[in-house]
Amino acid sequence: MLATLPLLRKTAFPPLTRRRIETLQINLGYRCNQQCLHCHVNAGPKRTEEMDSETIDAILRFVDANPDVRMLDLTGGAPELNPRFRRLVTAARARGLRVIDRCNLTILSEPGYETLAEFLAEQGVEVVASLPCYLEDNVNAQRGKGVFEASINGLKQLNALGYGQPGNALTLNLVFNPQGAVLPPPQAPLEAAYKTHLGEHFGIVFNQLFTLANMPIQRFGSTLLSKGSFNRYMDLLQSAHRDDNLPGVMCRTQISIDWQGNLYDCDFNQMLEMHTEDADGQRLNIRQVTAQQLEGGRIQVAGHCYGCTAGQGSSCGGALS
Repeated sequence: MLATLPLLRKTAFPPLTRRRIETLQINLGYRCNQQCLHCHVNAGPKRTEEMDSETIDAILRFVDANPDVRMLDLTGGAPELNPRFRRLVTAARARGLRVIDRCNLTILSEPGYETLAEFLAEQGVEVVASLPCYLEDNVNAQRGKGVFEASINGLKQLNALGYGQPGNALTLNLVFNPQGAVLPPPQAPLEAAYKTHLGEHFGIVFNQLFTLANMPIQRFGSTLLSKGSFNRYMDLLQSAHRDDNLPGVMCRTQISIDWQGNLYDCDFNQMLEMHTEDADGQRLNIRQVTAQQLEGGRIQVAGHCYGCTAGQGSSCGGALS
């Protein structure tokens, strides 16, 4: 795989500092039952990295010691493939935390995961489900044959449990990624198109659509380099940068934790191994810090950060403006 970090380091992206930590985004491991072209994690079925019980216990101790943390955002790979996923969810919900599961939908159809949807509903977990298009050919081209059908079946499972239904507290949000080196279209009209198509053709309902830009790192970044389109995509991101998106970028109030407990400013920095460091340049781990120590710290930036501030902006919660 071709490395993009040396190119991304050459940047004029504005400096950022961290505010109070409210969210822990936890990568439970890089194993996934899918292997998608746009995946910034380079996740797949052959990855073996996964968070152990000791690291999960350290995260829960951090939460207990830092009451400003009110949300856990669980990601992967497919986070549900970690055998400790349910223990972490149950412990977080018992503490009154908001929990998000970034679900690829097809995991709900995998052998051994037949009760996963019911577990998520019982725990009141918010589901953020990746569905890069509402058209079958486009999804299968990006994610593999049969993925669209399995995704639709997963959405139907969630709807049957009350997710996304009017008047129900179970939240179901979908995620759109462009298929190539382009910015996402405006979020509101695309959400309306998703709701119309999925509702009319499959009877599916959901709450919101989040549009995310593809990051020029890992598998997607390497593909751009091999096709000779990396610089063109970076020019697109930089030319579309908007300063008014800077206050809302997710790294200001969130910290990313990898499967070993190491800290990063965001999941993208994690994949680039851009560690969060103390004033002496020492890498930080969830076992060693408090939220107060992290507040006011310098956020590591590079060229990929323009993916969050270009156009309408892009974050784990969708468009910023």
